[in-house]
Amino acid sequence: MKYISVAAAALMTAFPAWAQDSSDPIKLTLHDWSGQLITTTLMGEVLKQAGNNVEYVQADYIAQFAGLKTGDLHVAMEIWETTGREAMDEAFATGNVVNMGETGMQAIEEWWYPAYMAERCPGLPNWEALKDCADAFATPETAPMGRYLGGPVTWGGFDEERVEALELDFEVVHAGTDAALFAELEAAYQRQDPIMLWVYSPHWAPTKYEGHYVEFPPYSPECYSDPSVGVNPDMAYDCGKPRGPIWKVGWKGVAEKWPNAAKTIENFHITNEEMGKMVAEVDLDGKSVDETVAAWMDANKDVWSAWIVK
Repeated sequence: MKYISVAAAALMTAFPAWAQDSSDPIKLTLHDWSGQLITTTLMGEVLKQAGNNVEYVQADYIAQFAGLKTGDLHVAMEIWETTGREAMDEAFATGNVVNMGETGMQAIEEWWYPAYMAERCPGLPNWEALKDCADAFATPETAPMGRYLGGPVTWGGFDEERVEALELDFEVVHAGTDAALFAELEAAYQRQDPIMLWVYSPHWAPTKYEGHYVEFPPYSPECYSDPSVGVNPDMAYDCGKPRGPIWKVGWKGVAEKWPNAAKTIENFHITNEEMGKMVAEVDLDGKSVDETVAAWMDANKDVWSAWIVK
């Protein structure tokens, strides 16, 4: 019979064997804008480098929370404080979805107009100027109402509610895709046509084009939930959109089933500037998401290698 010394036993107790990740695929959700596809693909490729199996699953931005709660989906890499807070809070309250930390990117999503529109609507960026010059943003389809070009319906954002609560003479028209949204901006900017649209950051658009975000009454959670709060005492959503971090969230079982991958995901961190450059490569330079991610990984091996926990 072999005996283990007391010292050896103590060492075994102090340094237990590392938990091993399951060989089952980690299901990462993909959405419909370039930045999210880049973030998720980058995370997936790093997890593959760490020895994990990864599966990418196309999912609706808000509806994905149903799958995260049940464990049919595992990780969502970009939940924006600006549009996802309510869905996050509801999911966290169930105990089945957990916060996996900030991505490092800070989100802004708001109404945006090109600088040349300031002359046509004096008083901007103050939102109250829109009460007097909505027609400056009209199109043949919406005249005399101004047109606000929102993101795809699945992005949320409460723009219809905001227009009604602030009594703005605007019609909300939703772009079908992220690409269509910014194609309209490109065309309008070249012709100096009127346009007011949803612009977000991190993204290349607010860097490439000179323009400004509308300054609505400041956001507060109460503005969204309590009609008595805000400039309209009878309606909610009478304020701007929230701003803040872009979060990683996951099914509660990720840390137990894939403990090392969960820590790697938590370690993921990238800046607005880095992401803006990669989005520009895809949307403006015509590179694929895979090419862009591979190039970033080749140039930043020390960065992503430090995320990996084995």
